[in-house]
Amino acid sequence: MVHFFFLKTSGIAGVSFLLTVRGLYGANEKVVAGLMGAGGRGSFLSNAFAKRKDVEISWICDPDSRRLGNLQKQIENSQGRKPQVAQDFRRILDDKSVDVVINATPDHWHALGTILACIAGKDVYVEKPLSHNLWEGRMMVSAARKYKRVVQVGTQSRSAPYVHIAKERIQSGKLGKIHTVKVYNMMSHPFVKRASEQPPKEVDFDLWSGPAQVLDYSIARSWLNYFEYSCGPIPGDAIHQLDLARMVLGDPPPPKKVSQVGEILVLKDGRDTPDTQFAIFEFDNFVMTLEAALWTPYMKKTPYEIRDTDAMPDWKFNATRIEIYGTDGFMFLGRHGDGWEVFDVNGKLTESKPGRQGDNEHIENFINCVKSREKPISDVEQGHLSTMLCHLANISFKLGNQSLQFDSSKELITDNPEANKLLKRGSYRKPWEIPSIS
Repeated sequence: MVHFFFLKTSGIAGVSFLLTVRGLYGANEKVVAGLMGAGGRGSFLSNAFAKRKDVEISWICDPDSRRLGNLQKQIENSQGRKPQVAQDFRRILDDKSVDVVINATPDHWHALGTILACIAGKDVYVEKPLSHNLWEGRMMVSAARKYKRVVQVGTQSRSAPYVHIAKERIQSGKLGKIHTVKVYNMMSHPFVKRASEQPPKEVDFDLWSGPAQVLDYSIARSWLNYFEYSCGPIPGDAIHQLDLARMVLGDPPPPKKVSQVGEILVLKDGRDTPDTQFAIFEFDNFVMTLEAALWTPYMKKTPYEIRDTDAMPDWKFNATRIEIYGTDGFMFLGRHGDGWEVFDVNGKLTESKPGRQGDNEHIENFINCVKSREKPISDVEQGHLSTMLCHLANISFKLGNQSLQFDSSKELITDNPEANKLLKRGSYRKPWEIPSIS
């Protein structure tokens, strides 16, 4: 049986110190990484990391052993060396040679996997949305700071060069004063109705469930649609645009008030997360809205054939666009390397910039920060502040769309005890409790 050696001994500080000193990499020394979660995104990320000459993937871990063999072969083909495989990610944590954990699990494992990796003295690349709930996000920030770890969130648009040019235009006053920002996440998701089923023998379902309750395996197969495991499919995608909007606006502090309307209007397949969500975030000097739905088939993400080209999307039917309204101008901003366009007060196009996606640059930034010990461009703190918007909108939904006043200094909802109970999961399943980091 695998144990947390670093939780059962007094060696936590020693392990962290060892890995901090290990940050002084030689010219030909590789960063050693282990993958936690070998699904679609985990496979993409591990292959991208393995193609780098300065990275070695040494572990692939997933509770579903059916995922391990094929990915192991892919990584071996990329790096010339076969990684070890296991169902239990704690094999990565116990391996002192591993520097980095790539956490590409479902939402309910983001916090615990990241915090345990920090305690073990390992840096983390964690997928979005950062956390399952607001309290977990703050614990992730605290763990990164306490154990002096580099934690990069997979909101890769922050690393795309065209986004930084857009930010410069906005910050220079090109659009005047910004008072309204609209974020869209309008698309089409499938209606899913599954019969009850038992987990296959290849799946360690208890391990997969982790901090969450062990529900029917049929529900777990559609985990994105259930609050037990996720923030919901809308926040799971819209976090990219929300984070991108915050970035180009200078990463403002959290909103003081959040209100929304949200319902399950169309996809009545047993899910408990909304398929329609319109939220309003009231910041000090501007208002940001999120308009999202999962049943609008005419709204499309940018087609793959025009991504990373000089072509602009059809903005009116672009599912993931951002609209930025200033007193002197207006900007369309896209997420998938879509670029941006600026219009003046007469609606005339005055500037246009095509883009390229930032996946490779995002990984490059993370590896550089692992070596230099600097904060990455999508540092866990900014990931927490962006994901917080999703959590607050979800709390409003769970309370029948109540308006929420938020105290950002305490990260508490004022004068609403019922709302504050929802800042954290009601209960964590042993032995998968998330430690409170002070």
